[in-house]
Amino acid sequence: MTTSLFENFNEALSSGSVINTGYRDILNSLPVPMFVKDVNHRFVFVNKLACTYFDKPASEIIGKSDEDFFSAEQSRQFWEMDDLVFSTGKDNENEEVVTRANGASHTLVTRKSLFVTDEGKYLLVSINDITTWKKVEVELRSRNAELVELNAKFSAAQEQLIQSEKLASIGQLAAGVAHEINNPIGYIFSNFGALETYIANLLEMLDAYERTESLMTSPEARASLDAVRKRVELDYVKEDMPMLLSESKEGIVRVRKIVQDLKDFSHVDVTQEWQWADLHHGIDSTLNIVANEVKYKADVIKEYGDIPEVECLPSQINQVVMNLVVNAAHAISGEQRGKITIRTGVRNDNVWIEIQDTGSGIPKEVLPRIFDPFFTTKPVGSGTGLGLSLSYGIIQKHQGQMEVESEFGSGTCFRISLPVQQATVREVAK
Repeated sequence: MTTSLFENFNEALSSGSVINTGYRDILNSLPVPMFVKDVNHRFVFVNKLACTYFDKPASEIIGKSDEDFFSAEQSRQFWEMDDLVFSTGKDNENEEVVTRANGASHTLVTRKSLFVTDEGKYLLVSINDITTWKKVEVELRSRNAELVELNAKFSAAQEQLIQSEKLASIGQLAAGVAHEINNPIGYIFSNFGALETYIANLLEMLDAYERTESLMTSPEARASLDAVRKRVELDYVKEDMPMLLSESKEGIVRVRKIVQDLKDFSHVDVTQEWQWADLHHGIDSTLNIVANEVKYKADVIKEYGDIPEVECLPSQINQVVMNLVVNAAHAISGEQRGKITIRTGVRNDNVWIEIQDTGSGIPKEVLPRIFDPFFTTKPVGSGTGLGLSLSYGIIQKHQGQMEVESEFGSGTCFRISLPVQQATVREVAK
C-alpha cells in the first residue's frame, strides 16, 4: 500500500461514506490483509484477505475489537499504537510477534494510517505476514554463521599448515647448520685430543730439563735459562695451560651438545613416524635450545618422575614444550627472578608433563579463549596467537589432553597428558 493510495483513499472517504463501493473493490483486490478501525478500536471494514487472516467471515469481525481475537496484553499494545496515530496523525509501522488463538506465532509488519471523514476519525491498517521470511532469514543467518565458522576453521588450518611448513623449514635449516658445524667441531675435537697429549709430553720433558738444570756447571748457561724462564713466565704458563685446555675442551663439548640438541629437537634426520621416545631427553634438548629465552628471566627447576618411553612424534612434542616454556618466560617480568618448574609423572596408562611458572598469570575472562586460533594477549606484533592453538592440536592428535590453571598475578600451570601407547593414532593421523 503506497502513500498515494492512502491519500486517495482519504480523499474518497471524505464525502461521508466510510467505505464506498469503488474502494471496497480496490481493498479486496490487494494482496495483503487490510481493515478499518474506528476510535473505539472496533473493526468497521475488513477485506477478503483480512477475513482469511482472522479465519472468520466479515460478519463475525465487523463491530468487534482486537480483544475478541488476541490476548489482553497484545490488544493493549495494539490500542496504544492506534491511539498514537489518532493523536499525532502520523503513520505508524511496527514489526511484532502475534500469538493467534490457536497458539501459532506470526511475525507481522503492521502499518496504520489516519484518515478523517464527516463521520469521524478512522485507521486504515495493513498487515504483512513475514513469518516465512523470518524463518528464511533465521536459516540464512544460521547458515551464514556456519560458513563464517567453517571459514575461520579453514583459515586456522591454513595458518597451521603454513606454521608447520615454517617449523619444518626451520628444522631442516637447524639440521643443516648442525651438520655443517659438526664437521669442523669433529676435527677440532680430534686435534684437541692430540694437542692435549703433545702438551702433556712437552710438560713432562720440561720437568726433566728442570731437574737437570742444577747439574749444569756453567754459570752463564744457568743465568741464560733463568732469564728465559722469567721472560716467558714459565711457572705461570705451566700452571695456567692445563686450565686453558680444560676450559676450551668444556666449550667444545658444550658446542657439540648444542648441535646434537638441535638435531634432536628438529628430528629431521629421521622420518616423521610414530616412535617410542624418552620425553625427558626431548625436554632437555628443548631447554638447551631455548636457554637464551629463559636464562635472564627465570631458573628452570626439573622435577622428573620415573616415566616410561612414550609412542609419539618426538619433534612435535618438543615443539609443544618449546611453546609452553617460551610463553612461561615471556610471562615473567620485573626485577624479581622467576621460576619455571617442569614436572613429569605417570598415572595409569598416561604420562603427564606440567610446566608451571611464577609469571603474571591469565585473567579469568581470557582463560577460556587461550587455545583459540589467533587469540593472543601479547602486544600487536609480538605474537601470532597460534602457538597454543598449534600445541593444543598436536596434543589432540596424540589422543592426549591439555589443561591449564592460572591465577592472575600468581602464575600459570599447563598440564599435558599423553597415552603411553597410541592404539589407533596412526589411523586418526591419516
